[in-house]
Order: sequence, then C-alpha cells, then structure tokens
Amino acid sequence: MSEQPLIDASREKILSLAKETQYAPNGIVSRTMLKTPYGRVVLFGFAEGQELTEHTSPHHALIQILEGECDFATAGQWHRLKAVDVLYVPPNLPHAVRATRQFSMLLTLFKASENKDSTTSGHPA
Repeated sequence: MSEQPLIDASREKILSLAKETQYAPNGIVSRTMLKTPYGRVVLFGFAEGQELTEHTSPHHALIQILEGECDFATAGQWHRLKAVDVLYVPPNLPHAVRATRQFSMLLTLFKASENKDSTTSGHPA
C-alpha cells in the first residue's frame, strides 16, 4: 500500500512543517508531502545517529535543512549542514547523510530533463 501524500496536487493547502515532522527513536521517518509526474517533495525526521549510506538518484535534488544539523557527503566530501542551509545535488552524484543530532529536512526531487540542453532554456540565470 503506497503512502497518500499530505498534499493533493489538485488543491491548495497550507501545512506547518514543524507540526508535520515526525521522529522515531533510533529511526528515520519520511512523509511524502507532494507527488506529481515531474517530481516529489518528502519531509524527513532523523533521530541522532541515523544515516542513509552513499547512494545516487537520477533526479535533481534540493535539500533544505529545517532544524538540527547533519553531515552530508557529496562525491565523498563531507559537509556540515545546519538549519536553513540548502544543498543542491545533481542527478547521479553519489551522496550520503548522517544525523549528528536530531534533524529534519525537506527533500525536493525533480526529474532530470531528457533534453540534453536543459540548462539553456532561454531564461536568464
């Protein structure tokens, strides 16, 4: 059974990320906020000491740290991220995360364009 997203993509909705974030002792809780054919937004709550080992994704990923702090590795290089920091991870870049203390993050995934020239859409950078 698949999880029902917290937001119906056909209707507006206001949510409190602080109220929607859930934590589990010695665990990681993920909640899908929004899912469309083009991307997904997932809210994570990590208990201190939890980690996601190195992996890749075919999608563009934007990680927003909401509270707490973590260590995040991209291509083997570790970085300390704290509340309100943002990290962009391009498709297929190896990355990992470990909770140095309890923290929450919002992960936004966008499908990579099939158009090889997607970075030059005619819009100024």
